[in-house]
Amino acid sequence: MSARRSDRGKAAAPEHADVSPVPVPDAVTRPPGSRRSARSEPAEAQGWRASKRSSKLGRQLRREAKTERLKVQMNEGVRTAKNRAIGSLQIAGMVLAGVVALALVFWGLAIGINAGARWLAHKEADKAASPEAQAEAARENLLIIGATGTSSAEFLAVRLDEAGNQALGIAIPSGAFMEVPGQGFERVGDSFAAGPDVSLAAISNYLTVPFDRYVIVDVAVYQDALENQSLRGVMAALQDSNLSDEERESVTAFIESVPGDRTALVPLPVKPIDLGGQTFFEPQRDQVADLLLQWWGVKLGAEDSAVRVIIYNGAGTPGIAGEAAQQLIAAGVRVVDTKNADRFDYDTTLIVVQDGDLTQGDLIKSALGVGEIIDQPAEQDVADVIVIIGEDYVPPATSGS
Repeated sequence: MSARRSDRGKAAAPEHADVSPVPVPDAVTRPPGSRRSARSEPAEAQGWRASKRSSKLGRQLRREAKTERLKVQMNEGVRTAKNRAIGSLQIAGMVLAGVVALALVFWGLAIGINAGARWLAHKEADKAASPEAQAEAARENLLIIGATGTSSAEFLAVRLDEAGNQALGIAIPSGAFMEVPGQGFERVGDSFAAGPDVSLAAISNYLTVPFDRYVIVDVAVYQDALENQSLRGVMAALQDSNLSDEERESVTAFIESVPGDRTALVPLPVKPIDLGGQTFFEPQRDQVADLLLQWWGVKLGAEDSAVRVIIYNGAGTPGIAGEAAQQLIAAGVRVVDTKNADRFDYDTTLIVVQDGDLTQGDLIKSALGVGEIIDQPAEQDVADVIVIIGEDYVPPATSGS
């Protein structure tokens, strides 16, 4: 048994001996823990040191490259920031220049618009103050004066509405208390003592409706017209008038053609007051507002839109402030008071604008024909313009003499 085993062993050996081994690199065929691997450590250690040196050099190169990149990035960032800052400053400068240019344009436009508006206002004021414009506005208006002698009167402010074929009127009693040019706040009936033109100015000033035509009748005729609500007997009883013959015929024909139911003559709403034993009547402006609006198209408070003027006599000529007041009222100005100035030696008429609107001064100067305009704002709400009449002012009645 052992011999056979031995024989089998011997027989097997030659079979394996004939196979030549193939050399294979240890790194591939042997595991890391074998002896062969241990004998190969010097070569592996030598490669690690080279790798370490290579890695150190690589890191250094990478650090230098990174540093260089950072420098480049920083330089680029600085250049970019600088360029952006310069660009922003340029844009800001352009925007600022544009804003300044626009501001200058708007400023120029504002000055131009303001100058244009003032020029237009001046032209409108001149147009409104022209005799033609005032005559057109007063064309249908007639003041009927019921006289009691030559010292007092009552008044009927009438609109002869041709388009509506109607006659509309407001009766104003003698004792109505209002501004009378040249006399101050007085009974309006007393204005007749200074002449019918003063009465025209007083009524126009109060109603802010222009009247330039009048007829004078006895007070009894006036009272009959109110009682009968008819004007048909008025023109036949004239004592005096400033109507031309043609106008008189035209007014008479129209009055005769108006039906009785198309005539409305109403009393001015007033409140009686006692002043020093005399009875005055205070007009109730708010109650007459509807009549003014419906009949003349004048709204309550319209007098506030008119230029308000106080006139002082600075020349010393009796009654000259009242004459100037009549002129201004005829030009659409509202006179709120007339009185004497602090002295009577003013050579030049002064037109003192109180609210800054110099077109108002232009209107006053155009109406009076003279005057030096002074811009002098004041904290008061009584008048827009103060007029001090000087020796250079010549009333229309004497201007041709």
